[in-house]
Amino acid sequence: MPEIDQASVIRYWESVKSSILGPYMMDDFGFPMSAGAFRFQAESRIVRRLLGSVDHNGAVLDIGCGAGYWAEEFARSFLRVVAVEGSNALYHALEARCAPYSNIRAIHGNVLSFKPDSGYSLVFLGGLLMYLDEKDVIALLRKLIPCLGPDGIILCRESTVRGETVRGAYDYPVVYRSVPDYKRIFKQCGLTLQSVERNEPYVLMQMGCEMIKKWKRVIPKPFQALRIVGRLTYWGMRLEAPWIKRIPEALGIGFPSLENHFFALGACPIVNK
Repeated sequence: MPEIDQASVIRYWESVKSSILGPYMMDDFGFPMSAGAFRFQAESRIVRRLLGSVDHNGAVLDIGCGAGYWAEEFARSFLRVVAVEGSNALYHALEARCAPYSNIRAIHGNVLSFKPDSGYSLVFLGGLLMYLDEKDVIALLRKLIPCLGPDGIILCRESTVRGETVRGAYDYPVVYRSVPDYKRIFKQCGLTLQSVERNEPYVLMQMGCEMIKKWKRVIPKPFQALRIVGRLTYWGMRLEAPWIKRIPEALGIGFPSLENHFFALGACPIVNK
């Protein structure tokens, strides 16, 4: 299986808009900006619940932080946040977003070569691993384990597939892995999977994205009317949730093709022999 071309990954992220829709890859669907805000706020509630037992008097390391939406969220409840981003375009947006927060330190650097300090209550990877080959995923996670403080966790938010790994079938270099694949990788790294939870807001919005992709394939571009269709699709998803997500499950249809999961990970205890 060919390796991911990191130069292509960098080029892709340099071209992404720094709006709330850009990092979610929800541009060009006709969705209103409120669609990105809704999704982020809904995901934030999940993250706050998953971090209920984490020491909020500690620090957060947000790697591959993008435009800084999660860094800003963590800065409101943790003492200190270190946010690392490699894209020039997104880093400038990160600096602007973090400027009002004295407890955020923004770092412009390659996430693979970045050398973190230690003692973090939380290390957050908000959609980074899918842009890395497995060997790089393992190397990064093993590097992060010593950075955790007592009872600290690594929280990953990763897009997933139901079946076999999908690589490079989209407009950007990516590896979509299954939940069992991630479980295997985490175990290989010496991490304990504390919990795994499907990201329901992601699934809901992804249904809308994939429906509009089908619309765009069928309808000629001059007649797509995305500003209208996108808004109707978004509000249809919102108003019919959670019932609309149950229809594909009831029919045994694997829709949407992409899901997303939160993985809460802890370091395996060292056993003295």
